[in-house]
Amino acid sequence: MIARVLPRPYLSFIILALWLILAPNFNAGNVFLGGILAIATPLLTASFWPEPLRVQRPLTGLRLLARLIVDILIANIIVARLVVGPIERLQPHFVEVPIDIDDDFVATMLGSIIALTPGTVFIDLDRERRVLFIHALNVADPAALVTTIKTRYEAPLKETFGC
Repeated sequence: MIARVLPRPYLSFIILALWLILAPNFNAGNVFLGGILAIATPLLTASFWPEPLRVQRPLTGLRLLARLIVDILIANIIVARLVVGPIERLQPHFVEVPIDIDDDFVATMLGSIIALTPGTVFIDLDRERRVLFIHALNVADPAALVTTIKTRYEAPLKETFGC
């Protein structure tokens, strides 16, 4: 019965938490409206979601999240310095990153992680060849960038979701 009302309980919790954080004040009306949204949104979007992922190693996922937050903060500083500096210093590149992830949703999560990091843009995922196409603002060594993505982000994602 609960699975019918809350097909994605974590998503419902996140929606409610975000609603209450963004609400101008904490009161019963905001809790009620947030609760309605937290229940209705997953129900109305259920057909769009892939099969639920099983988190195999949640601590690895939390470490990945912490690493991502730190990387985003550092990348913001680096990109700000690059943008204000001379344009000749930039070495933009398109890079193909071969991936070892079988699950399309987890592969898309990897692309989203790359897109969240300033200075990189996730362009496309070639599902047949299992390759992510990305653009980086400043890359001295494209092979090193590929290695960094695979070790810092892909490996923990694979471990977290067991794929």
